[in-house]
Amino acid sequence: MTGKRKRYSAEFKAKVALEAIRGELTVSQLVAKHGVHQTLINAWKKQAMEGMAGVFSGKAEAAESSHQSEVEKLHAMIGQLVVERDFLRKASGR
Repeated sequence: MTGKRKRYSAEFKAKVALEAIRGELTVSQLVAKHGVHQTLINAWKKQAMEGMAGVFSGKAEAAESSHQSEVEKLHAMIGQLVVERDFLRKASGR
C-alpha cells in the first residue's frame, strides 16, 4: 500500500510557517486548517526561523549575485552552442 508523496510549494510552506511563527493559531489548529502533519509544520517553522538570519546578514544578496553570474555563464554557453550548431549545419550542407 504505497501512496504518492505529496509535494508542497514553497509559497504554501512559507504561508504555513509564517502562521506558525505568528502564533495566532496552535499547531493543532494549523493541522486542521491546512491538512498537514504537525511535524512538517514544526520543520517548516524551524527552517523559516533559521533562514531569516540569512536575509539580514547579506547572504541572500551574495546568493543572488552568484545566481546572476551563473545565468550569464549559461547564456554564454547557449550562444556558443548555437554558433557551433549553425557552423556544423552549414558544413554538412543542410
